[in-house]
Amino acid sequence: MTQAANTHVDHTELQADLGWALGVLLRGYAKGAQSVIADVPGGPRGYQVLTSAVDGAATTQLALANKLGIDRTVMTYLLDDLEKAGLIERKPDPADRRARRILATEAGRARLCALQRQLRHIEDRVLGALAEADRARFREMLQTVAVNIDAQDPLHDACSVVEQVTGADPATRPRRRAVS
Repeated sequence: MTQAANTHVDHTELQADLGWALGVLLRGYAKGAQSVIADVPGGPRGYQVLTSAVDGAATTQLALANKLGIDRTVMTYLLDDLEKAGLIERKPDPADRRARRILATEAGRARLCALQRQLRHIEDRVLGALAEADRARFREMLQTVAVNIDAQDPLHDACSVVEQVTGADPATRPRRRAVS
């Protein structure tokens, strides 16, 4: 058998490969989404912060940094830029005057609405091979899987709650051993 025969890719196998399919979908979506969120301060991270602020999920600056996996210092600069753009505001947390709550402004809410409409067009183009009902079902199933994976994220464990409240550095906490 020649080397060329050994490197032949069976397209049936490739199309059944989850990683390949997710990669193609992600690249298709990312190309379009990049142009939509290019002028949001902080790009994709800024969009995530704005979404969290509008949804009310951005309780405090530290909690949001932990949730999104963004370094606290980077988060500060990102919030500065979003605040300068008039999309969010930081207010003292009534429960802890040292903490800052992240709130969306009216301009931020309107901007997010416009961005989400544009992103929906990108999604529809990427999922264009599916009928409308199948697109809705696909989105629903994908959301279920994503929420499940997110819930298994180690940042959701009890130690991260303590870190959010105390400001403890996760690098100093003992690592959990994997259970086999």
